[in-house]
Amino acid sequence: MRESINMSLPSKPEYVSVARLTASFVANQMGFDIETIEDIKLAVGEACNNAILHSGSDETYKLEFIKLSDNLTIEVIDHGKGFSIEKYKKPEAEELQESGLGLFIIKSLMDSVEIETSEGQGTKIIMSKIVE
Repeated sequence: MRESINMSLPSKPEYVSVARLTASFVANQMGFDIETIEDIKLAVGEACNNAILHSGSDETYKLEFIKLSDNLTIEVIDHGKGFSIEKYKKPEAEELQESGLGLFIIKSLMDSVEIETSEGQGTKIIMSKIVE
């Protein structure tokens, strides 16, 4: 069984809470425990913040919550400037940097994370969490 919920949000920080609340609702419906729901909400918030801060676009960005029988997949898609994934450096604990932590957090919290991006084409973050 596959169900999906689609949203389009303005590229403004005050709307990130709408995405987080939707993630919480969907994850709760699927039977995730409270700790996992908090992880999902944080990952969604980070992905939305990345779309707002780094896309270079004032337009909307899109989210899709895909409910499958055994996992929740969330896609966050912006239509901004994109970036070169090869240039992304995983942050080092000894040398914390100002940017780059969002992707690190998302990858730490979710079971799988894929990033589709190219310069000038926008970015899609696809993250999944398995229902246990």
